[in-house]
Amino acid sequence: MIINEEKVKGTWLKIKGDLQKTWGNLTDADLEKTKGDINAISGLIQQKYGETKEKSSAKLAEIFKRFEEKKKIL
Repeated sequence: MIINEEKVKGTWLKIKGDLQKTWGNLTDADLEKTKGDINAISGLIQQKYGETKEKSSAKLAEIFKRFEEKKKIL
């Protein structure tokens, strides 16, 4: 299966936008360092906001799930 890199990049940009809406102090540079790894993003949120892993992971899962569902529809 050939993966369309532009679609992947476009989706990551949208996900980053949602993450920044939810957690306004996350910068593009912060998120790029995570390379989209949900555990790394969760750790970053814990570090910047003091949220528990469970709370940040639940919000992250919701955001990523929403984009995964959109991807299946397309």
